[in-house]
Amino acid sequence: MRSIDRRVCALLLLLLTGCASIGQAPAPPEARAALAPTGKLRVGLYLGNPLSVVRDPVSQDMKGMAFELGREMARRLGVPFEPVVYPSVGALIDATKSGQWDVAFFLANPARAKDVDFTPAIVELELGYLVPQGSSIATAGDVDRRGVRVAVAVKGQADVLLSTSLKQATLVRAPGLAAVVQRVKSGDADAIAANKTILHELSSQLPGSRILDGRFAAERLAMAIQKGRDAGSAYARRFVQRAKSEGLVRAALERAGARGAVVAPME
Repeated sequence: MRSIDRRVCALLLLLLTGCASIGQAPAPPEARAALAPTGKLRVGLYLGNPLSVVRDPVSQDMKGMAFELGREMARRLGVPFEPVVYPSVGALIDATKSGQWDVAFFLANPARAKDVDFTPAIVELELGYLVPQGSSIATAGDVDRRGVRVAVAVKGQADVLLSTSLKQATLVRAPGLAAVVQRVKSGDADAIAANKTILHELSSQLPGSRILDGRFAAERLAMAIQKGRDAGSAYARRFVQRAKSEGLVRAALERAGARGAVVAPME
């Protein structure tokens, strides 16, 4: 009986070892070649958003959900991780066809899908408004009025959506989030439009400011892969699904302090 027990235990150990080996199996060479043609995984990021990357002003250390996921993907691919950081999401998107990055993380929409392939959604988030102290604007539904000026990051998702949906309010475009905040501080804008994760970050720069109740859209953030890299896109889709199921996305959100975002459902 003891001999049988030993054989059973040995078999179980072999099976568990095999499962662990499968889970840690190296990435297929074709996926690695497609995603990291330079030998490094160049991950496009933009500053100021914990869903992408934020930089400590003193230590210069970087953190953010996309920063963490990009680094983990590079590790699983077995290649060095190279963050390619832009000052704004608009600058990141402008560089889509430049060949400067291999994958990036930003809000998915049909217009952008013409230039990149997207994975399933990683997180879901609301887009809304931030108003400065003393503003008479009470809810998101009160923003679209004559004379109201809404600051947006140029080519960001808020810019894309509000360009067609606002009927009376005016958009004030700025080259990045720092410039967006400055528009309000200088009195050139009455509100900021962005996803609520960004708005929570910006609120600390505008004491007394409020994030309005309600939203003007709900969006989904995904990983973008350069077109024509089918083997890489297939690997990236599997990586995203595993990152959600293994709790990597939730943990990255918590470490980054990304408020207003939730892990997207499995697809």
